[in-house]
Amino acid sequence: MSALPSGYRPEIDGLRAIAVLSVVLYHFGLPGLSGGFVGVDIFFVLSGFLIGGILWPELIATGKIDLGAFYLRRIRRLAPAYFTMAAVSFIVARVVLLPFEFRAFGKALIAATVYLSNVHFYREAGYFDIGAEDKVLLHTWSLAVEEQFYIVLPFALLLLMRWRRAIPAILAGAAILSLLACVRLTATSPTAAFYLFPFRAWELLAGVLLAIAGQRKGLRWAFHPALSWAGLGLVLAGIVMITPGPGFPGLQALAPVIGTGLILANGRDANPVNRALSHPWPVFVGVISYSLYLWHWPILTLSKYWRGGYSGGVEAALWLVLAFGISVLSWRYVERPVRRLRVPARGALVGGTVLASGVLLGLGALIWKGDGMANRFAPDVRTHIEASADFNQDWSRCVVAETGPLAGVETCPIGPEGPPEVLIWGDSHLRAMKEGIERAGFAADRPALVIWHAGCPPLFGITKAESAATPAQDADCTRANEVIRAGLSRIESLKTLLLVGRWSYYAEGQGSGIDAHNRITLAPAPDSNLPVRPQHTLFNAALTRTVAELAPQFERIFVLRQMPEVPNYTSREVARALATGRMSRDDETLFKVSLTRATKRAARAEAPLVALANAGRITLIDGWPRLCGPTDCSVMQGGAAWYFDNNHLTNRAALALSHLFAPVFAASEAAQ
Repeated sequence: MSALPSGYRPEIDGLRAIAVLSVVLYHFGLPGLSGGFVGVDIFFVLSGFLIGGILWPELIATGKIDLGAFYLRRIRRLAPAYFTMAAVSFIVARVVLLPFEFRAFGKALIAATVYLSNVHFYREAGYFDIGAEDKVLLHTWSLAVEEQFYIVLPFALLLLMRWRRAIPAILAGAAILSLLACVRLTATSPTAAFYLFPFRAWELLAGVLLAIAGQRKGLRWAFHPALSWAGLGLVLAGIVMITPGPGFPGLQALAPVIGTGLILANGRDANPVNRALSHPWPVFVGVISYSLYLWHWPILTLSKYWRGGYSGGVEAALWLVLAFGISVLSWRYVERPVRRLRVPARGALVGGTVLASGVLLGLGALIWKGDGMANRFAPDVRTHIEASADFNQDWSRCVVAETGPLAGVETCPIGPEGPPEVLIWGDSHLRAMKEGIERAGFAADRPALVIWHAGCPPLFGITKAESAATPAQDADCTRANEVIRAGLSRIESLKTLLLVGRWSYYAEGQGSGIDAHNRITLAPAPDSNLPVRPQHTLFNAALTRTVAELAPQFERIFVLRQMPEVPNYTSREVARALATGRMSRDDETLFKVSLTRATKRAARAEAPLVALANAGRITLIDGWPRLCGPTDCSVMQGGAAWYFDNNHLTNRAALALSHLFAPVFAASEAAQ
């Protein structure tokens, strides 16, 4: 008996509808579907069930599998709609995406076309990361997992034919091992467990094993209504209750997988669940589910790029309607006609697939090698594009020593080789200025050591809790600062110190403008006797005490005055707004901040710096005169954007300001 008796089973299309709608509505932000992404797990089980139902009867009846016919069916089913979606996405992405985004799209296009996008996105970042929604082809990861399954399963079955009776047990063992590995890896590397085929294979094999059991036992697929109700309950519980994050897939994925299996096992039973799933409406959504899955994500991501986000739920709903409309057209005019092609068209189908794959691979390579084709944009847009990509430095000399005075802390030599004479200690503002500082070090022929830690104030005696950091990262900041505190006195070659930080952030406890949502709370470390609040007073006391503690070792202490913050500027968003016409080329409001506002933002942070400078205890390095005029401070300098975002400078700016650091690397009077 076939694993799929009586031919077509409409409740399977109903399950497809649940799967695709949960994913699509989750992505479009419908409240209450925190686990909508588990629709992919439902698809995995369905795919395994259907493919198992095709391959197993053929294998048992003939002792072989017609691989050519099998893969031709896969091509008919999957390739045409994918090629169409990829081609249209390329056309729109070329207009909408900035060069570095378009370059990333090119790499993803190559990976998706050769069924390796799951590996590609695993190596980049997680599905639930903030930047995930910027990846136009991210959704193809699940298609890659299924394609890899379609490659592995037929050959595995053929190889196991000599142990024909043991095949179900072997597949069950493989599924158990895959599940155990998935659970184990979810705790240590959830991104790998989420994306990679070996750790998702158990979901597909669950469907395969169910299909094999049905064929071997001659199941009627009708047991008791309770199975369908239980299955539906598990599926819906997963969609509503599972939350995105590092705990998935793991054991949580069992809910949608088991639920789908229960519904499939009881799919022929006459009960309300199966009748609802077999209704023409969910069946139609299931029929177009592949196209809907393919098209919804590029429409979502590219429309957000173009619009700069959605204005509200109504706009999101309109884009969702567009996704449904295009999906229906894709199914009607791409999927269905190709599936109905007769056998004589086999050569044309294979040849067309090879040709289309070659074209997409060529386009992907062209974009990637062409660095995103920046020449698509006008010069006034390109300067902000260049700024958005001008924030990476060469940290190849960095090391984390296992022993010594700074064991466990990443240290980065800059300048010429030799024992470090200058220490530069700071946060991400030090990272931003690194190229300019290093140029000054080479010019003076003095070796130096950089220690930087994002969001970590270079101060002793405090702890910090930051909204943009994890508790572990906060604790690591405190630990690193204590190691630095204990270890600096053991590095006798150090003579000069430069402190760099986003001082206003630490004094005020939050960002400004576009990053005003970022919060940081400083607290005195145990036994520090520093004041608890207000925060700017604690910052003042910690900075003053840190300078006093380091003064005996360092002949000179410099502090870089934080560059003025331009509250609402970020190079990437400005570039995109200019490129899409959402921002007038004559509108410079985002590029500037009034001198009065910038000074007010910095006032409480700079009070202790000015006091220390006036007392002769530090030398303050001031870059404001280069960035500010009589009335305002500007991102634009000499026709180029010097800011990466609202508070970090670009490498171009750091190099242009390199002369500011010449006094830091000048030989001290004691040395002369």
